[in-house]
Amino acid sequence: MTLTTATTDSSAALTPATNGWSRLPAAYAIPNTAPSLEQSQEYCRQLARTHYENFSVATWFLPKKLRQDFLNVYAYCRISDDLGDEVGDADASLTLLDEWQQQLDACYEGNPRHPVFVALRETVRKFKIPKHEFSDLLIAFRQDQTVARFETFNDVLAYCRYSANPVGHLVLYLCGYSDAERQQLSDYTCTALQLANFWQDVTIDYAKGRIYLPLEDLRHYSVTEEDIQQNRNAPAFCEMMKFEVERAREWFDHGLPLIGKVDKELAVDLELFSRGGQEILNAIERQNYAVLGRRPVISKSRKLALVARAALGKLRGAASGSPRRERGRRQ
Repeated sequence: MTLTTATTDSSAALTPATNGWSRLPAAYAIPNTAPSLEQSQEYCRQLARTHYENFSVATWFLPKKLRQDFLNVYAYCRISDDLGDEVGDADASLTLLDEWQQQLDACYEGNPRHPVFVALRETVRKFKIPKHEFSDLLIAFRQDQTVARFETFNDVLAYCRYSANPVGHLVLYLCGYSDAERQQLSDYTCTALQLANFWQDVTIDYAKGRIYLPLEDLRHYSVTEEDIQQNRNAPAFCEMMKFEVERAREWFDHGLPLIGKVDKELAVDLELFSRGGQEILNAIERQNYAVLGRRPVISKSRKLALVARAALGKLRGAASGSPRRERGRRQ
């Protein structure tokens, strides 16, 4: 089963409830009959190969026995995100997200039709993942269709609670951790990563009609929406961005202890993503916080350095033969 052919036969027609699926890749549509587990797993593998490079790099460091399960979770997150962000029509997105929720419900009831949920059903069963960890993400994607401004920083954090933090919980479940302490530390890191992306993409998000910078901060620093619209990197705006960057750094710092509370394999991955997020903040700082019209990026050399460091850490962990930490697993 491939992404290009998954929905071209008669058993994979678009669901009659909406034609919103036609706004997305044809392979995303819900088939009328469920594919086999093997076909569904291949679907998830191909979806990861045809999307973001950073996920492909991350899979190099995954234990082989967990790779398929991570791909299944990634496929769910990838399509969920696209349903909320790539349709181009709020009403259509809300309808598609409802249909996606129905497939999630069917996954837990044992009779899904979409290949992502056929594959995910085995992952859910194996790791005993609660349904809310998946459905919480859909809350954020629905919110994206109706909320475009955030009054306070706490409002932004509340959004991150659904848009980012469940991903960290899912990773922990896949690696055998389900305790509240590690989930809280993961929340700090995932929220920090989300904030770093927000501060990096102020111009891109504004083009989509969204501002994630707290409105209370815009007022405090005398920054207007017109400044953002006109890409005016005035001193006041840059001073505000410096404040937001430092705040995100604090959240990364709060989450760092998690690296010492998981096994070596996961610790390497956590450090890679944490350092990657911090590098985004460093890139913002290097251009003096002038992010409007100039999206800060991590250079290829820095990306390679991060990957090399992670690979070295993985090799050292393998060479040391250090036992996996069991305290707190499956709590």
